Amino acid sequence: MFGVSRHVLAAVLSLTVALPLAADAAPAAKPGAADKTIAAIRKTPGFKAAQAALDADHDRIVAETIQLTEIPAPPFKETARGQAYMAMLKAAGLTDVEMDAEGNVMGLRRGTGPAGAPLVVLAAHLDTVFPEGTDVKVRREGTKLHAPGVGDDTHSLAVVLGYIRALDAAKIRTKKDILFVGNVGEEGPGDLRGTRFLFGKGKYKDRIAAFFSMDGTSADRVTYGAVGSRRYRVTFKGPGGHSYGAFGLVNPMAAMGTTVVEMNRIRTPTQPKTTYMTSVVGGGTSVNSIPDAIWLEVDMRSESAAELAKIDGQFLAIVKAAVDQENAARSTRAGAISADVKQIGDRPTGATKEDAEIVQLTSAAVKAAGFTPILGASSTDSNVPISLGIPAVTIGSGGDGGRAHAPDEWIDVSKPESLKGMSVGLAALLAVAGT
Repeated sequence: MFGVSRHVLAAVLSLTVALPLAADAAPAAKPGAADKTIAAIRKTPGFKAAQAALDADHDRIVAETIQLTEIPAPPFKETARGQAYMAMLKAAGLTDVEMDAEGNVMGLRRGTGPAGAPLVVLAAHLDTVFPEGTDVKVRREGTKLHAPGVGDDTHSLAVVLGYIRALDAAKIRTKKDILFVGNVGEEGPGDLRGTRFLFGKGKYKDRIAAFFSMDGTSADRVTYGAVGSRRYRVTFKGPGGHSYGAFGLVNPMAAMGTTVVEMNRIRTPTQPKTTYMTSVVGGGTSVNSIPDAIWLEVDMRSESAAELAKIDGQFLAIVKAAVDQENAARSTRAGAISADVKQIGDRPTGATKEDAEIVQLTSAAVKAAGFTPILGASSTDSNVPISLGIPAVTIGSGGDGGRAHAPDEWIDVSKPESLKGMSVGLAALLAVAGT
């Protein structure tokens, strides 16, 4: 679920001041050293052979994108796609391939270092935002693939498979082990449950030295800032009653409406970028009834932990005031209005320091492929490792795409641009894992 907007470097630098733990944990690279490292990697026979393997494998990567896209993976129901992907990881030759207790699937590619040493993770998420029953049949028009979830994040899953086969075809051995992961729970209500498990309870949790999330297609972006979020479902409750016979009683709809109006009057800073959205509502019984329950879902986001906490406090105060106002405005003889506030999402903020090795090497890989790096912040699986002080970035799978999170989502898998984009992640992965 890569963010719908990009933020320039200046927007993200404010994060590094507020969160020194994440910043200080990442090793710094000398200016220019990253460019030299990436240039040297790209000149090696192994890298060139891996690129040639990706070229030869391109049609298969596209076919696997289609195959996986057409396996529905709504939030909390990623199992079928996970099982299919686990079989693909086995077929790609990884060891220790498994599905963990949360539903993440993964496999290990051993490096030349000692068993049990620190490793690098490359992950893409299995889930999509689309509900059960969504038509996920892929429609192909030339080099464009159209389907819900095709670019966010199914194509990345296929590109990860392509990397594994390319590394084997080129006989490349990295110093560090690489753990390839298809994780669950990145989108919406999943609240990063897959990566939370990976870093909190997974068997590799104490070995992860660096983390790449591949999410979306744009090869020029290097996301190293974590946009945090708070999400709530608030259920406003009341006695209900007949619209005519009980007219004059308190109405939970009124309290909810006041909450929506007042929240949308909040003014938030543009730097650090802070946003909110009153997004989903439901409830009620019939058109001629005072509802006894109405619910509202709200999303709040910020690059700053302090600003996120501030708007969170404002929202909760608005809910309380709206309830008090309705109870004062109409009769409570049959019962008063109350609000059941349930937090349904809490993503941490943070940033990997801009001069951290993983950021510098990934930016250098972007430049070496002929793109201009766009450094920024978003809400992705990288939020979890970043919040723990583990160096992490989110990158794209290559090619072009649009309309993410919409039924008419599409990607362009034109071979030249796709391969050019794929070279970014491959070079960055090799640089961080060591060759």
